[in-house]
Amino acid sequence: GMLLAQERASADRKKQLWQSRVPLVKKGYALMSNKLYSEAAVSYEKYIRLLELVFDCKSGQLSPESLKESAKTAELTIIVSVYWDLLRIYDSSDQYADRQKHAASQLAKFINYTPAFPDIMKQAQIFIKTAKHPEVVKAFIGNAKKKRTRCFVATSAFEAPASFEVQFLRIYRDQRLKRTWAGRKFVLLYYKVSPYIAHFLDANIWLKPFVRAVLRFVIKCVS
Repeated sequence: GMLLAQERASADRKKQLWQSRVPLVKKGYALMSNKLYSEAAVSYEKYIRLLELVFDCKSGQLSPESLKESAKTAELTIIVSVYWDLLRIYDSSDQYADRQKHAASQLAKFINYTPAFPDIMKQAQIFIKTAKHPEVVKAFIGNAKKKRTRCFVATSAFEAPASFEVQFLRIYRDQRLKRTWAGRKFVLLYYKVSPYIAHFLDANIWLKPFVRAVLRFVIKCVS
């Protein structure tokens, strides 16, 4: 009975923390709009720490995997926007160098799980020209590209590399297509053209439901 009560209290606390994240993010966005960057950073850092508590992560170790088993995966895009703002805020001073590097590292981890990838990558390329620490921004771009999944179209359509459909297509690629000459040729061709299709989908999100339906039909046929 005591254990159940403790678990219930812990669950209630996490629910309250989860609900309180919205004001923190909104406050951070508002402060950024008013160019109150230091205050915005404080609000954003509180938001990240709150998520770490909700998902039982150690400080500084929030990861996409923390959210993949929950119904909260939509939060990934918000996390990406927060880390992107923090990366730029901490660029203002050398004393925040470690914090900027951490924000860049975390952003590279999360960005591939959201449709924000092409937009933020484009903004990062522009930001390099004016950044006080362009090497950190370049490192972020390099790390994000390395971690970019190669199931481009499916990932863009379903907006979640951990989804069943994306995982199924990866397994089919590795266990069936890559074992034949024709399959390997198809995979190579896919790698060449799919990034452009994925970027087009990210820019025209109204097409994604149709593409998801087509991919589900393909999965049904090959399974």
